[in-house]
Amino acid sequence: MSKNREYGIVVYGATGYTGRLVCEYLNNQYGVNGDVKWAMAGRSQNKLEAVRDEMGIPAGVPLVVADSGSSDSIKQLVESTQVLLTTVGPYQLYGSDVVKACAEAGTDYVDLCGEPAWMHEMITAHGATAKASGARIVFSCGFDSVPFDLGVYFLQQAAKEKLGSPVSRVKGRVRAMKGTFSGGTLASFKATVAAAAKDPKLGQVLMNPFALTEGFTGPEQPPGLQPIYDEDLGSWSAPFVMATINTKNIHRSNFLLGHDYGNEFVYDEMMLTGPGEQGETIANAVAKDTSMADNDLKPGEGPSKEERETGFYDVLFAGTTAQGDSIRASVKGDKDPGYGSTSKMIAESAVCLLKNPEAASGGIWTPASAMGSLLIERLQNNAGLTFQVES
Repeated sequence: MSKNREYGIVVYGATGYTGRLVCEYLNNQYGVNGDVKWAMAGRSQNKLEAVRDEMGIPAGVPLVVADSGSSDSIKQLVESTQVLLTTVGPYQLYGSDVVKACAEAGTDYVDLCGEPAWMHEMITAHGATAKASGARIVFSCGFDSVPFDLGVYFLQQAAKEKLGSPVSRVKGRVRAMKGTFSGGTLASFKATVAAAAKDPKLGQVLMNPFALTEGFTGPEQPPGLQPIYDEDLGSWSAPFVMATINTKNIHRSNFLLGHDYGNEFVYDEMMLTGPGEQGETIANAVAKDTSMADNDLKPGEGPSKEERETGFYDVLFAGTTAQGDSIRASVKGDKDPGYGSTSKMIAESAVCLLKNPEAASGGIWTPASAMGSLLIERLQNNAGLTFQVES
């Protein structure tokens, strides 16, 4: 299907908290008259104009009015652009018709989804249509799950080069992180919990690490639900809140890459809390934390600019082959993970698809399986991420 469209990228949800940050990044990084023709989309022309002026974005950036409640409006929106970048969540409430329209129109799509039950539903409903139309639909292009999905991909490429084979066991461990939640993330979390409470089958999807691998089930995976002591890392590890979605995406990447990491690949994801009694105490406190469930932030609210600018993250990936050889790598980001860095990650994911039409064929992908090293290069050059082999 031809993709000679009016726009290269349309940011849908441009007036929301994260959408504004994405537009600010695209304006600063790519301007108005460069080779990335982008536009801002939302429900209200007046609000789009106000946000464009407030963000200091030139009047030359086009505005597109679209409403997720109108299928005709969404159809017109997705048919106007080569890549649709959407921050309009929770996706299980507002995203289904958008994915359907993109799959039917052959429009590439990126989002920030951390809602695996909905993703499972979309893969079943629209995967074949996307393959037929050529639409490359890529979920989870923010902090969940780009640093983790691409971190494992990066580690595996290094392992094949240095060790001669991929590693069959990888531990993802957050070594350090400074950042806060936004109202949008909390809304997605609460919508997922509410949906699972109504439908026990959704709970089964949330608990299954292979929920997104379309019939493939690999070896038993570590649950990651209780504090453990990692002997090889010399530290206690606590449950990590994003592991539920990240692990599913990483197993899907392996599946879509033809099991490049191996059929017996094992992955878990936790947060390092340090050695000794202090490390154990912190790990237990993290395991009992209920701040996401108790937080009353609303969509459109989030960290201040100072909080975003002073945020960071550092994730270790420790891999071991079946023969016992080991290798480690890290992914680091220079901004608040959920918003300062996420806005850059999703923007570069959209640009990567736009500039690399050969990167993947039509279908529903993960960041690593669709863009791999191409996206790693863009993130390192433009978005403040660092990928490094440590040993």
